[in-house]
Amino acid sequence: MDANSLKAFLTIVDQGSFSEAAETLHLTQPAISKRLAALETQLGTKLIDRSNREIRVTEAGARLLPHARKILDEIHNARLALSPNADTIEGELQLIASHHIGLHHLPNWLRRYRREYPQVTLDLQFMESDAAYHQMNKRNAEIAFVTLSDSMNPEFRILVQWPDPMAFVIGAEHPLAQLKHPRLEDLAQHPALLPDTSTATYRVVSRLFLEANQPLKPLMPTNYLETIKMMTSVGLGWSVLPVSMLDNSLRVLDVGHPVSRVLGAVALSGRQLSNGARALLEIVEAEEIRS
Repeated sequence: MDANSLKAFLTIVDQGSFSEAAETLHLTQPAISKRLAALETQLGTKLIDRSNREIRVTEAGARLLPHARKILDEIHNARLALSPNADTIEGELQLIASHHIGLHHLPNWLRRYRREYPQVTLDLQFMESDAAYHQMNKRNAEIAFVTLSDSMNPEFRILVQWPDPMAFVIGAEHPLAQLKHPRLEDLAQHPALLPDTSTATYRVVSRLFLEANQPLKPLMPTNYLETIKMMTSVGLGWSVLPVSMLDNSLRVLDVGHPVSRVLGAVALSGRQLSNGARALLEIVEAEEIRS
């Protein structure tokens, strides 16, 4: 099977549109349609149903998807192995980072990386961790820096990880700030400012309250921790935030239950890393683990 035809098929599926797939691959729409048609003719079956103006993967197309991705991953690996510049660190490095990592960790890494490897061009995207896993599945980045999840797909491998201790916090004027030794049942009487229910942070906090048989009153969920910090500081509710974000606008609540999450870098198991990616990981390990 022709690699370009497989790439066209995957891009149409991932983009959900022939026109957007053509734009992604810098092709005309007739050209990408021709590549798909050639692949369907070779395999003797329809891969994408184009009726009703919607893109729908056929049963045969769904069966082909994982094989097509593996084939292109192996082509990617072969190109890396046969590169005449195997020892150089240059080219483009595509990265994804969660908003929190982008604000509180990435600047130190990239400052050093740009200084040591100026020949590398960075293509950086910021998004929530759940969305990052989805984009990695589409091969839209080489590495994603995210909050690690217990339910992470086994197709991903963890390249480096480090703990991110968190704390229960409140604004200075909130009623809970007057309690010397607040308990979970005290917090249960007030609104909680937490990220979405799909996040690792919410699951950790929710489990604590569930085990204590206490209700949790989430208010205005947002995954932007800086926004949660602001709303907490003005007294709209209590929250759980990374210790690295705390300042004098917040009071720490010692509820007797330590909370932490794990941050890290992930990549797809079947794809080898470029020299630029490995160089960045060495910097991340030095900054986050060895320090």
